[in-house]
Amino acid sequence: MPQVQEILYDSLRANIVDVARRRIFSAELYWRDGVITAITELGGEDAGLSYLLPGFIDAHVHIESSMLTPAEFARIAVRHGTVAAVSDPHEIANVLGLEGVRFMLDNARQTPFNFCFGAPSCVPATPFETAGASLDCEQLEGLFQAGEVAYLSEMMNYPGVLARDPAILAKLNLARRYGCKIDGHAPGLSGREAAHYAAAGISTDHECSTLTEADDKIAAGMHILIREGSAARNFEALHPLISRYPDKVMLCSDDKHPDELASGHIDRLAARALQHGHALFDVLQCASLNPIRHYGLAVGQLRVGDRMDAVEVGDLKTLIPLKTWLAGRVVSEHGKSLLPTVIPQSINRFNARKIQASDLAITAGSEKIRVMQAFDGELQTREILLAPKVSGGYIVPDSDRDILLLTVVNRYRPEKPAVAFIRGFGLKQGALASSVAHDSHNLIAVGADADALCRAVNGLIEQRGGIAAVQDDRFDCLPLPIAGLISDRDGDFVAHRYAELDRIAKRLGSSLKAPFMTLSFMALLVIPELKLSDQGLFDGRTFQFTDLSV
Repeated sequence: MPQVQEILYDSLRANIVDVARRRIFSAELYWRDGVITAITELGGEDAGLSYLLPGFIDAHVHIESSMLTPAEFARIAVRHGTVAAVSDPHEIANVLGLEGVRFMLDNARQTPFNFCFGAPSCVPATPFETAGASLDCEQLEGLFQAGEVAYLSEMMNYPGVLARDPAILAKLNLARRYGCKIDGHAPGLSGREAAHYAAAGISTDHECSTLTEADDKIAAGMHILIREGSAARNFEALHPLISRYPDKVMLCSDDKHPDELASGHIDRLAARALQHGHALFDVLQCASLNPIRHYGLAVGQLRVGDRMDAVEVGDLKTLIPLKTWLAGRVVSEHGKSLLPTVIPQSINRFNARKIQASDLAITAGSEKIRVMQAFDGELQTREILLAPKVSGGYIVPDSDRDILLLTVVNRYRPEKPAVAFIRGFGLKQGALASSVAHDSHNLIAVGADADALCRAVNGLIEQRGGIAAVQDDRFDCLPLPIAGLISDRDGDFVAHRYAELDRIAKRLGSSLKAPFMTLSFMALLVIPELKLSDQGLFDGRTFQFTDLSV
């Protein structure tokens, strides 16, 4: 582990926010070798002192979605008072299998940040797409035996859980045998089905979008993770849970792109909760204490004998971090990260063939076609039936009606691309493309015309992964050489370049808050209704392929 810049502190006078005991008092806090050795109370809250809180924790995040390595994610996150993240490495596992998981583990060891990694439970996520790898029970057990993972990551195959699929039950039993928690992923599941899902030993869910759904899952014994990511944003719908069930709620980002991570993390979510009128200790319990208790994290809670993991803030309304400590060392001060940059090695798997406009041609035949309707801030889509625009006997995009061309191209072997049509992106010209396409991470692209879409896809194939935008004859790209998911550059560069591409997407006409993040989920088959895999148009309600034509 690299040495962090030494700050000659072994004591601090501050208002201590004791979340477990729900009290605030002024004190002198002492630590040695990263561990708190004494807390000397000085009296009640002192208005002249800053406040020391347990550090914030992201209770569920895919580090890969930040397009940063774990060490680089940590460099940015500590600026916001984050000291730990519960992370599922299933994105890179879908590309590289155990090699990808071990890349994440090895890179994370090079930073003092607290990472809690899970064993990916659904690689591949479904049998209806091409992934780069698969992880079976034997491989997962190797991770548990070595102590490299601390929980079973989100069980997305909830139909398999409810149907008591033997392969799924074997993974659940494996986690229970090692005394580990099991994370859930069951969008829309409620009532008796939610109860049966929880009864399989699944203890969390981060996919709730309504209070009714969350109430049912909490009644079944589950913890609810309120998610506010770059695409899926459920905080406004779910924040009443913070006051109603402060011991059953955690905060998470799930998927957060680099520009948004650079501007804020769990600290901003906690501040929003306070603005909504939730009590300070309820909010901090959800933002720090509950993840520690649920996952058994070795993260300090500002008690004697704990690691000195903490964040200092100037006030208890805005929660703006002044300093962040990890194991007794200041790792961020006034918005500047003091953690060193770790130069990673690049690993990848990429064998796609370039495409041409004729590969995307669809002969007209029916009066209506199935079109995917995407929504801002949502992973779910809707199926809508529309009359297609036809030219020269072929169905073509219709930007006037926001009916755009969508394609998924197999990145692991040369195959013909899958094609569909989508509304909601709003592009008037050009195309967007990405090798980040949950969960198998084939190439996905959306465009106002076939030629622009081909230029976007083929440019990424030359780069062996990244995100890209095509505007007129210009090709702009953020290369992602690590598994086609992660940059090898520093977090500020990645955030800046991503923001530039986001602005280009909006100049092309997109009104989505996060067009690239939304695009990345249009191949996520486990989230209904319609999605597109490299093998074709897929109906997530029936878990079957469906035809474009009606």
